[in-house]
Amino acid sequence: MFRTLGRQIWKYRAYYLMLLPGIIYYAVYKYLPIYGIVIAFKDYDMLAGIANSPWADPWYKHFQAFYESPYFSQLLVNTVLISLYKLVFGMFPPIALAVLLNECRADWFKRWVQTLSYMPHFLSWVIIYGILIVLLSQDSGIVNQLIAEFGGNPVPFLTSTEWFRSVLVGSEIWQNLGWGAIIYLAAMAGIDPTLYEAARVDGASRLRMIWHITLPGIRNVIVLLLILRLGQMMDAGFDQIYILYNIHVYPVADILDTWVFRTGLEQWNFSLAAAVGLFKSVIGLLLVLGSNSLAKKWGEGIW
Repeated sequence: MFRTLGRQIWKYRAYYLMLLPGIIYYAVYKYLPIYGIVIAFKDYDMLAGIANSPWADPWYKHFQAFYESPYFSQLLVNTVLISLYKLVFGMFPPIALAVLLNECRADWFKRWVQTLSYMPHFLSWVIIYGILIVLLSQDSGIVNQLIAEFGGNPVPFLTSTEWFRSVLVGSEIWQNLGWGAIIYLAAMAGIDPTLYEAARVDGASRLRMIWHITLPGIRNVIVLLLILRLGQMMDAGFDQIYILYNIHVYPVADILDTWVFRTGLEQWNFSLAAAVGLFKSVIGLLLVLGSNSLAKKWGEGIW
């Protein structure tokens, strides 16, 4: 068996050689760090190392400390709500943009819109924060200046607990709108064009073809991305929130990752940080398994 396997590997050695960098990347950055999970069950000492650090007594000590934290329920609710808002409100705009671009017959206009829409994806959240300051600042923001021109009162978009989540969700949608549409456009390119021709012969309108051909044709991609997004429900976007939030919006913006960064990493409590990370990973795994099982009932599971 091993001799046959060796011959197969040698026969396709060029393909395996091209695959090697990807394998090395995942082995070094995805699989080897799994060993660090053990920190969650130890009183980790940086000088002693993982192997020589004493085991926590009891073994769930750091999980209990996280659960008994006075901020546990607030952190969990904020994380889930922000992720849920991003999922619900951020799922459909890329699909709508992809459908509109797919229906556009002016290639030059399509290229311009596509380029302009996915450019924000390459901007860091620091740059986006600067743009938001220019637009939404209570004192000098363009939006508040327009509100004042029409006789309204300035709105503290970036420091108000009522508006901050909307700013988070809106800026996330703006940043990833065009980038997400690329995936759906690629899926639409694989739809059999004879289906559209048959629909035209039958007298179907453009809306009918979108509803009965385009959307069903990309349904598997929609389900796939939805399952992957559900697996990231406990990741509400640390980099975005850490750059944008401030002490005024902690009650609605402080999530698990930002709390871990302040309480765990800044205070060198790596065991607590690892325990929260493991907690998030387990919840994410359960969400992926559950959503995939549900999707399989419609024949759209990813495995």
